[in-house]
Amino acid sequence: MRQARVYGIAALALVAVAAVAFAQTTVTPLPDNAPVQATPIDANAVSDLAKAKWGDPKKGAMLAGACAACHGLDGNATADPKIYPRIAGQSERYIAKQLALFKSGQRVNAIMQPFAAPLSAQDMRDLGAHFAAQKSGAGIADDSVIAAGPNTGMKFYEVGARLFRSGDAERGIPACMACHGPAGAGNPGPAYPHIGGQQAWYTARRLEEYRTGVTTLADPGDFHIMAAVAKSLTDEEIQSLGSYLQGLHPRADEASAADVAAAKAAAPAAPAGGATPQAPAKSS
Repeated sequence: MRQARVYGIAALALVAVAAVAFAQTTVTPLPDNAPVQATPIDANAVSDLAKAKWGDPKKGAMLAGACAACHGLDGNATADPKIYPRIAGQSERYIAKQLALFKSGQRVNAIMQPFAAPLSAQDMRDLGAHFAAQKSGAGIADDSVIAAGPNTGMKFYEVGARLFRSGDAERGIPACMACHGPAGAGNPGPAYPHIGGQQAWYTARRLEEYRTGVTTLADPGDFHIMAAVAKSLTDEEIQSLGSYLQGLHPRADEASAADVAAAKAAAPAAPAGGATPQAPAKSS
Protein backbone atom coordinates (compact mmCIF):
# COMPACT_ATOMS: atom_id res chain seq x y z
CA MET A 1 0.00 0.00 0.00
CA ARG A 2 2.80 2.38 0.91
CA GLN A 3 4.60 1.61 -2.36
CA ALA A 4 1.43 2.32 -4.33
CA ARG A 5 1.06 5.66 -2.56
CA VAL A 6 4.62 6.61 -3.47
CA TYR A 7 3.96 5.74 -7.11
CA GLY A 8 0.77 7.80 -7.01
CA ILE A 9 2.58 10.86 -5.65
CA ALA A 10 5.31 10.45 -8.26
CA ALA A 11 2.70 10.28 -11.00
CA LEU A 12 1.08 13.49 -9.79
CA ALA A 13 4.47 15.20 -9.73
CA LEU A 14 5.13 14.16 -13.32
CA VAL A 15 1.75 15.50 -14.40
CA ALA A 16 2.49 18.85 -12.70
CA VAL A 17 5.90 19.09 -14.37
CA ALA A 18 4.35 18.27 -17.74
CA ALA A 19 1.69 20.96 -17.23
CA VAL A 20 4.34 23.54 -16.41
CA ALA A 21 6.39 22.60 -19.47
CA PHE A 22 3.34 22.68 -21.72
CA ALA A 23 2.22 26.09 -20.49
CA GLN A 24 5.68 27.59 -20.81
CA THR A 25 6.16 26.39 -24.38
CA THR A 26 2.69 26.80 -25.85
CA VAL A 27 0.95 29.67 -24.06
CA THR A 28 1.36 33.15 -25.48
CA PRO A 29 0.10 35.80 -23.05
CA LEU A 30 -2.26 38.45 -24.32
CA PRO A 31 -2.42 42.02 -23.06
CA ASP A 32 -5.34 43.29 -21.04
CA ASN A 33 -8.27 44.42 -23.17
CA ALA A 34 -7.58 41.73 -25.78
CA PRO A 35 -10.65 40.44 -27.68
CA VAL A 36 -13.17 38.85 -25.34
CA GLN A 37 -13.27 35.06 -25.39
CA ALA A 38 -16.17 32.76 -24.55
CA THR A 39 -15.45 32.61 -20.81
CA PRO A 40 -18.49 33.00 -18.53
CA ILE A 41 -18.23 36.16 -16.44
CA ASP A 42 -19.67 37.04 -13.05
CA ALA A 43 -20.72 40.67 -12.66
CA ASN A 44 -20.77 40.28 -8.86
CA ALA A 45 -17.23 38.94 -8.53
CA VAL A 46 -15.73 42.20 -7.22
CA SER A 47 -18.52 43.01 -4.75
CA ASP A 48 -18.42 39.43 -3.44
CA LEU A 49 -14.92 40.05 -2.08
CA ALA A 50 -16.43 42.12 0.74
CA LYS A 51 -18.20 38.97 1.96
CA ALA A 52 -15.00 36.92 2.18
CA LYS A 53 -12.83 36.55 5.27
CA TRP A 54 -9.11 37.23 5.53
CA GLY A 55 -7.22 34.81 3.35
CA ASP A 56 -5.66 31.59 4.62
CA PRO A 57 -2.18 31.17 3.08
CA LYS A 58 -2.24 27.40 3.63
CA LYS A 59 -5.46 27.02 1.68
CA GLY A 60 -4.09 29.41 -0.91
CA ALA A 61 -1.01 27.24 -1.33
CA MET A 62 -3.25 24.30 -2.20
CA LEU A 63 -4.91 26.38 -4.93
CA ALA A 64 -1.68 27.88 -6.25
CA GLY A 65 -0.68 24.79 -8.25
CA ALA A 66 -2.67 26.10 -11.21
CA CYS A 67 -0.74 29.40 -11.00
CA ALA A 68 2.67 27.71 -10.90
CA ALA A 69 2.70 26.75 -14.57
CA CYS A 70 3.02 30.40 -15.57
CA HIS A 71 3.98 32.38 -12.46
CA GLY A 72 6.33 29.90 -10.81
CA LEU A 73 5.93 27.87 -7.63
CA ASP A 74 6.66 30.93 -5.47
CA GLY A 75 5.14 33.52 -7.80
CA ASN A 76 8.44 34.78 -9.18
CA ALA A 77 7.92 33.63 -12.77
CA THR A 78 11.52 32.50 -13.12
CA ALA A 79 10.86 30.01 -15.95
CA ASP A 80 10.38 32.64 -18.64
CA PRO A 81 10.65 36.15 -17.21
CA LYS A 82 9.80 37.76 -20.55
CA ILE A 83 6.31 36.28 -20.62
CA TYR A 84 4.77 36.09 -17.14
CA PRO A 85 4.86 38.79 -14.42
CA ARG A 86 5.97 38.30 -10.85
CA ILE A 87 3.14 38.05 -8.31
CA ALA A 88 5.21 37.08 -5.26
CA GLY A 89 5.01 39.67 -2.51
CA GLN A 90 1.84 41.28 -3.80
CA SER A 91 -0.67 42.20 -1.09
CA GLU A 92 -3.57 39.86 -0.44
CA ARG A 93 -6.17 42.47 -1.31
CA TYR A 94 -4.50 43.47 -4.57
CA ILE A 95 -4.25 39.91 -5.88
CA ALA A 96 -7.81 39.08 -4.81
CA LYS A 97 -9.16 42.20 -6.51
CA GLN A 98 -7.33 41.53 -9.78
CA LEU A 99 -8.65 37.96 -9.85
CA ALA A 100 -12.16 39.30 -9.24
CA LEU A 101 -11.72 41.82 -12.06
CA PHE A 102 -10.71 39.01 -14.41
CA LYS A 103 -13.69 36.90 -13.33
CA SER A 104 -16.08 39.83 -13.76
CA GLY A 105 -14.77 40.55 -17.25
CA GLN A 106 -13.64 44.05 -16.33
CA ARG A 107 -10.03 43.05 -16.97
CA VAL A 108 -10.01 41.14 -20.22
CA ASN A 109 -7.21 38.63 -20.64
CA ALA A 110 -7.69 35.40 -22.55
CA ILE A 111 -5.33 33.45 -20.29
CA MET A 112 -6.32 34.73 -16.86
CA GLN A 113 -10.10 34.73 -17.21
CA PRO A 114 -10.52 30.95 -17.51
CA PHE A 115 -8.37 30.48 -14.39
CA ALA A 116 -10.27 33.11 -12.41
CA ALA A 117 -13.76 32.02 -13.48
CA PRO A 118 -14.15 29.02 -11.09
CA LEU A 119 -12.66 30.79 -8.07
CA SER A 120 -14.87 31.89 -5.19
CA ALA A 121 -14.24 35.20 -3.43
CA GLN A 122 -12.69 33.27 -0.54
CA ASP A 123 -10.44 31.35 -2.94
CA MET A 124 -9.17 34.68 -4.23
CA ARG A 125 -8.43 35.94 -0.72
CA ASP A 126 -6.68 32.66 0.11
CA LEU A 127 -4.55 32.86 -3.04
CA GLY A 128 -3.74 36.46 -2.23
CA ALA A 129 -2.62 35.50 1.27
CA HIS A 130 -0.38 32.77 -0.14
CA PHE A 131 1.42 34.99 -2.63
CA ALA A 132 1.63 37.86 -0.15
CA ALA A 133 3.69 35.52 2.05
CA GLN A 134 6.18 34.81 -0.75
CA LYS A 135 9.36 36.85 -1.08
CA SER A 136 9.61 38.73 -4.33
CA GLY A 137 12.76 38.39 -6.37
CA ALA A 138 14.30 41.01 -8.64
CA GLY A 139 16.31 41.24 -11.82
CA ILE A 140 18.95 43.56 -13.26
CA ALA A 141 18.50 47.15 -14.43
CA ASP A 142 19.96 48.39 -17.72
CA ASP A 143 22.98 50.59 -16.95
CA SER A 144 23.90 51.37 -20.56
CA VAL A 145 24.56 55.06 -21.29
CA ILE A 146 21.97 57.01 -23.29
CA ALA A 147 23.65 58.36 -26.43
CA ALA A 148 21.08 60.88 -27.68
CA GLY A 149 18.10 62.95 -26.60
CA PRO A 150 17.32 65.00 -23.49
CA ASN A 151 18.86 62.41 -21.17
CA THR A 152 22.17 62.04 -23.03
CA GLY A 153 24.94 60.82 -20.78
CA MET A 154 22.65 59.31 -18.14
CA LYS A 155 22.51 55.60 -17.54
CA PHE A 156 19.26 54.18 -18.88
CA TYR A 157 17.86 53.08 -15.52
CA GLU A 158 18.73 56.45 -13.93
CA VAL A 159 15.94 58.17 -15.84
CA GLY A 160 13.45 55.83 -14.18
CA ALA A 161 15.20 56.13 -10.81
CA ARG A 162 14.78 59.91 -10.89
CA LEU A 163 11.05 59.65 -11.61
CA PHE A 164 10.56 56.91 -9.04
CA ARG A 165 12.26 58.87 -6.26
CA SER A 166 11.46 62.49 -7.13
CA GLY A 167 8.85 62.60 -9.88
CA ASP A 168 8.70 65.68 -12.08
CA ALA A 169 6.98 68.68 -10.49
CA GLU A 170 6.88 70.70 -13.71
CA ARG A 171 4.77 68.03 -15.42
CA GLY A 172 2.73 67.20 -12.34
CA ILE A 173 4.25 63.72 -11.99
CA PRO A 174 4.53 62.60 -8.34
CA ALA A 175 7.32 60.35 -7.11
CA CYS A 176 6.31 56.72 -7.61
CA MET A 177 7.60 55.82 -4.16
CA ALA A 178 5.04 58.17 -2.57
CA CYS A 179 2.40 55.48 -3.15
CA HIS A 180 4.46 52.34 -3.81
CA GLY A 181 7.09 52.80 -1.09
CA PRO A 182 10.87 53.42 -1.26
CA ALA A 183 11.53 49.78 -2.19
CA GLY A 184 8.45 49.42 -4.38
CA ALA A 185 6.81 47.09 -1.86
CA GLY A 186 3.41 48.73 -2.31
CA ASN A 187 0.83 49.73 0.27
CA PRO A 188 -1.58 47.01 1.45
CA GLY A 189 -3.99 49.61 2.92
CA PRO A 190 -5.26 51.16 -0.32
CA ALA A 191 -3.99 48.02 -2.08
CA TYR A 192 -1.37 49.81 -4.16
CA PRO A 193 0.65 47.02 -5.76
CA HIS A 194 4.14 45.76 -5.08
CA ILE A 195 6.20 46.88 -8.10
CA GLY A 196 9.80 46.42 -6.93
CA GLY A 197 11.54 43.66 -8.88
CA GLN A 198 8.70 43.39 -11.41
CA GLN A 199 9.59 42.30 -14.93
CA ALA A 200 10.52 45.39 -16.97
CA TRP A 201 8.34 44.44 -19.93
CA TYR A 202 5.26 44.10 -17.73
CA THR A 203 5.73 47.44 -15.98
CA ALA A 204 6.23 49.15 -19.33
CA ARG A 205 3.15 47.52 -20.82
CA ARG A 206 0.96 48.55 -17.92
CA LEU A 207 2.23 52.13 -18.01
CA GLU A 208 1.49 52.27 -21.74
CA GLU A 209 -2.06 51.07 -21.03
CA TYR A 210 -2.50 53.74 -18.36
CA ARG A 211 -1.13 56.37 -20.75
CA THR A 212 -3.95 55.68 -23.20
CA GLY A 213 -6.45 56.77 -20.54
CA VAL A 214 -8.91 54.10 -21.70
CA THR A 215 -10.28 51.52 -19.25
CA THR A 216 -13.07 48.96 -19.00
CA LEU A 217 -13.20 49.06 -15.19
CA ALA A 218 -16.53 49.82 -13.55
CA ASP A 219 -14.76 51.66 -10.73
CA PRO A 220 -11.88 53.44 -12.49
CA GLY A 221 -10.63 55.47 -9.50
CA ASP A 222 -7.23 53.80 -9.21
CA PHE A 223 -6.89 53.67 -12.98
CA HIS A 224 -7.41 57.41 -13.28
CA ILE A 225 -4.70 58.03 -10.68
CA MET A 226 -2.20 56.11 -12.77
CA ALA A 227 -3.50 57.54 -16.04
CA ALA A 228 -2.79 61.05 -14.74
CA VAL A 229 0.75 59.98 -13.80
CA ALA A 230 1.49 58.20 -17.07
CA LYS A 231 -0.12 60.57 -19.59
CA SER A 232 2.99 62.74 -20.05
CA LEU A 233 5.62 60.01 -19.80
CA THR A 234 7.76 59.48 -22.89
CA ASP A 235 8.47 56.04 -24.32
CA GLU A 236 12.03 56.28 -23.02
CA GLU A 237 10.83 57.16 -19.52
CA ILE A 238 8.37 54.28 -19.46
CA GLN A 239 11.01 51.78 -20.56
CA SER A 240 13.51 53.22 -18.09
CA LEU A 241 11.04 53.00 -15.20
CA GLY A 242 10.47 49.36 -16.09
CA SER A 243 14.20 48.73 -16.10
CA TYR A 244 14.78 50.51 -12.79
CA LEU A 245 11.96 48.67 -11.05
CA GLN A 246 13.18 45.33 -12.40
CA GLY A 247 16.47 45.92 -10.63
CA LEU A 248 14.93 47.29 -7.43
CA HIS A 249 15.70 44.78 -4.70
CA PRO A 250 14.19 44.61 -1.19
CA ARG A 251 15.60 47.05 1.33
CA ALA A 252 18.69 45.96 3.22
CA ASP A 253 16.96 46.39 6.58
CA GLU A 254 14.44 43.70 5.73
CA ALA A 255 16.80 41.05 7.05
CA SER A 256 15.48 37.72 8.18
CA ALA A 257 15.78 36.48 11.74
CA ALA A 258 18.45 34.04 10.55
CA ASP A 259 20.48 36.90 9.07
CA VAL A 260 20.28 38.84 12.33
CA ALA A 261 21.30 35.78 14.38
CA ALA A 262 24.24 35.11 12.06
CA ALA A 263 25.40 38.73 12.35
CA LYS A 264 25.26 38.58 16.14
CA ALA A 265 27.19 35.32 16.18
CA ALA A 266 29.93 36.84 14.03
CA ALA A 267 30.25 39.97 16.17
CA PRO A 268 33.17 40.19 18.70
CA ALA A 269 32.26 38.94 22.13
CA ALA A 270 31.56 41.59 24.77
CA PRO A 271 34.13 41.94 27.59
CA ALA A 272 33.45 39.92 30.73
CA GLY A 273 31.27 41.75 33.21
CA GLY A 274 29.99 44.09 30.54
CA ALA A 275 32.91 46.46 31.03
CA THR A 276 33.75 48.80 28.20
CA PRO A 277 37.31 48.43 26.91
CA GLN A 278 39.41 51.46 27.72
CA ALA A 279 41.22 53.31 25.01
CA PRO A 280 45.00 53.16 25.30
CA ALA A 281 46.51 56.04 27.24
CA LYS A 282 48.22 58.75 25.22
CA SER A 283 51.93 59.05 25.73
CA SER A 284 53.10 62.44 26.98
